[in-house]
Amino acid sequence: MSDQHQNLAIIGHVDHGKSTLVGRLLYETGSVPEHVIEQHREEAEEKGKGGFEFAYVMDNLAEERERGVTIDIAHQEFSTDEYDFTIVDCPGHRDFVKNMITGASQADNAVLVVAADDGVAPQTQEHVFLARTLGIDELIIGVNKMDVVDYKESTYDDVVEEVTQLLKQVQFNTADASFIPISAFEGDNIAESSENTDWYDGEILLESLNDLPEPEPPTDASLRLPIQDVYTISGIGTVPVGRIETGIMNTGDDVVFQPSDVGGEVKTIEMHHEEVPKAEPGDNVGFNVRGIGKDDIRRGDVCGPADNPPKVAETFQAQVVVMQHPSVITAGYTPVFHAHTAQVACTIESIDKKMDPSSGEVAEEDPDFIQSGDAAVVTIRPQKPLSIEPSSEIPELGSFAIRDMGQTIAAGKVLDVNEK
Repeated sequence: MSDQHQNLAIIGHVDHGKSTLVGRLLYETGSVPEHVIEQHREEAEEKGKGGFEFAYVMDNLAEERERGVTIDIAHQEFSTDEYDFTIVDCPGHRDFVKNMITGASQADNAVLVVAADDGVAPQTQEHVFLARTLGIDELIIGVNKMDVVDYKESTYDDVVEEVTQLLKQVQFNTADASFIPISAFEGDNIAESSENTDWYDGEILLESLNDLPEPEPPTDASLRLPIQDVYTISGIGTVPVGRIETGIMNTGDDVVFQPSDVGGEVKTIEMHHEEVPKAEPGDNVGFNVRGIGKDDIRRGDVCGPADNPPKVAETFQAQVVVMQHPSVITAGYTPVFHAHTAQVACTIESIDKKMDPSSGEVAEEDPDFIQSGDAAVVTIRPQKPLSIEPSSEIPELGSFAIRDMGQTIAAGKVLDVNEK
């Protein structure tokens, strides 16, 4: 185990081999026991899908195996020499977007999977745009399925060129991107260099993951702790539970919960069933605050210092990217916004400007509507009090997903907050 932790998003088009890559990474780093792989191999062969055992590692439910599709996946963890990685993603699941944006799964870096035989697909574009919007720093691009294209260097070069153009289009710094020809299925250039790509002399995937920059721990920011649940525990009283996103919580601190607007002194902090004097970003804690009752606070509240309380938005301005919407979005549209642990219906009050995703310049002031593929700056009015922060000040509490009709339709980050 290393003491450094990274949240890693694995992104890319649904059929480009994300699940197989995740399975391969878990397998090569010894995170999946051999007997589990064996069991999956037998099952795969029985169903006439021999060779799918890595993808099977990722699958849990029998019915989705029948369909040969990966639907859902818990957080998966694996370790390299440098880092303990948590993979945040549900390969092939459109809602990975929501998971990537809200709360504990903010990814630091990402691996973009692009199939060599297919190149850039619509979801590839969407995910790159998202990675850029959500502030992912470094992108490792795995040009996958090299086995399918007979490990041809020219095919690899074409895909690299195509993806590089896409990165430029969304203003992703291409210097912060590295390309690797891989086969998740066969294992080429994942844990060891492949003889099949003797024309490639760069790093293999596990080396690239090891070389990712260390995420900056956000301890110097003000305390922000979104509440996941509120319990009543005998002998202690009311215990809110959540994950510290930024800052430090110490016993004795004066804290306040917003938007419930109540506060008090932190009496005890508990982590892994032990009392601790303080807790830091990434820690999941239960804590007790003097004078706070079970009905005073709720999930979606954010706890922060009394002298620098979490902001509560009357309205806020945000940059959004529309990923999928059956028609058009106009002012007055009121979907559900998922921000940290809060879920609040919000109205898009005005569409202020449409952005050109390729340049980041304003393409149109006050457009009548936006639709799939558009980026825009909008003004949003929450229908119930919502605590949210400008992304430039506290990125961990500055991004959100917009959901409607059972799917994530847009993602965004907060530009500024007009406080209540």
